[in-house]
Amino acid sequence: MKRGTERFFYFLTFLFQGSSFLNPRAYALMHRMHHEYSDTEKDPHPPHLVKDIWRLMLRTRDIYSDFVSRRVLPENQFDGDYPEWPALDSFGNRWSVRIGFGVLYIVLYCFFVEEWWLFFLLPIHFLMGPIHGAIVNWCGHKYGYANYNNEDKSKNTFPIELFLMGELFQNNHHKFPKKGNFAVRWFEFDPTWPIIKLLDWCGVIRLKT
Repeated sequence: MKRGTERFFYFLTFLFQGSSFLNPRAYALMHRMHHEYSDTEKDPHPPHLVKDIWRLMLRTRDIYSDFVSRRVLPENQFDGDYPEWPALDSFGNRWSVRIGFGVLYIVLYCFFVEEWWLFFLLPIHFLMGPIHGAIVNWCGHKYGYANYNNEDKSKNTFPIELFLMGELFQNNHHKFPKKGNFAVRWFEFDPTWPIIKLLDWCGVIRLKT
């Protein structure tokens, strides 16, 4: 992306993630570590080395926080080539901002929700980022089938991946980490790939071949 376009989508990431905004730098570092050390002790989120999904989320949170605060510096092989916007990162990581988004969600529910039981969905909205990440890293390394022997436990959780925009094609993704289309076999479909192709066709992004 060009810098202006990158900043536009960076802001949209903050806006739509809201209370669960994830710092792109810290996320990128963890994702690179996950690929390099998949399902080992050095993996930020190895589901087979923790007792349950909650401990997985806590482990990921601690590593993420260390990268955000820069208490821990990444290994050289994982550093660089990611977008940064220090001012927005600092603002989006404040508890006052996260709580503010939470209050906004409650207000919107009060105006638009017609059934009382729907308010039980609020915690999902508060923690959408961590919940989404936990589902991908838990289910994507426990349930499904494997097209490739990646020397880890990555799986393709089809067709549930359709609800997570292709991110549960973990086995395929670990085999081809730089490939934009996570689907490989004839019956697999990555819903994000047509969007990527459209953005490339419109000149918003430039695909690397």
